[in-house]
Amino acid sequence: MKDIADELGVSVSTVSLVLNDRDRGRVRRDVADRVRARASELGYVPNLLARGLKTRRSHTIGLVADRVATVPFAGHMLAGAQSAAWEEGYLLMVIDTGGNRELDLPAAQSLLQRDIEALVVAADFHREVVVPPVPRSVPAVVLDGWPSDPGHADAVVPDEVSGAHAATAHLIAAGHRRIGLVNVSGETYVASRLRQRGYETAHADAGMEVDPGLTFTVPDPSTHAAIPVAFDVLRSARRPTAIFCFSDQIALAFAQVAAILGVRIPDDLSLVGFDNQQFVADAMMPGLTTVQLPHFEMGEWAARRAVARIKGTETGPTAVERIACGLVERDSVAPPA
Repeated sequence: MKDIADELGVSVSTVSLVLNDRDRGRVRRDVADRVRARASELGYVPNLLARGLKTRRSHTIGLVADRVATVPFAGHMLAGAQSAAWEEGYLLMVIDTGGNRELDLPAAQSLLQRDIEALVVAADFHREVVVPPVPRSVPAVVLDGWPSDPGHADAVVPDEVSGAHAATAHLIAAGHRRIGLVNVSGETYVASRLRQRGYETAHADAGMEVDPGLTFTVPDPSTHAAIPVAFDVLRSARRPTAIFCFSDQIALAFAQVAAILGVRIPDDLSLVGFDNQQFVADAMMPGLTTVQLPHFEMGEWAARRAVARIKGTETGPTAVERIACGLVERDSVAPPA
């Protein structure tokens, strides 16, 4: 400030007023413009840490991510949170624990030591999340999960039921009555139960019975795990005319096996996935009709909810927000042969 004051022939207090945006009505506009121009040329930026000591506001949101930064399609959650935080005038500070949940607490503490005003905890998939302890003055939001202590944090999750309902209803509208469901077994994925509920509800809404013989399970959502099941299903004499898969990677397994067996998609078999995973759904031939997981929108909601809590514009009890999962139509669905 002294350098600029000496160079422009003004007082240090004048420069201070301008650089702290307190010059209106106190400093002539042409002088203020000269000060700002010279400060910009010198690469000056205000020290927000120093300013935060006075205002007790860091305008920073901390985010602890569980492998979100390394999972391709889930990275959209970070993009959504960063975009919304930036628009609200906040910086997003991210620590990715790489899947080591023992690091959640030290990661959160490290962020708190840097005066974050809110904490977002992002899960690698839809599940229950243990939120690290934070002071009551620091709002917490769970992204893609729900807190183990419901009153401790807000949360945002995908509406898995409505997404599965939309996928199944799309196949029913195309004329299919024998629709298979390829789900994931075990208790790891709460989404498997929710997507099955959507599949069953769509049948009920259409006045159709669910055939238990058309529900199949695989050990995990990967392509490799689904291939043996795909061979069994597509070789069956009671092969369904359409299949709704828990994930796009499972759908890819069915598409690969169908090609080996000479089953044409969508002429002989309609196929729908879930995730709209980049480099899978839009890279298949034909393109895969699937359900979009709203990662970007969930990230946006989490950041905006955190800011609303910080500013006090949201003071109600903690809540779980469900974001709709939209159907993405491509070329893998046709009327049954």
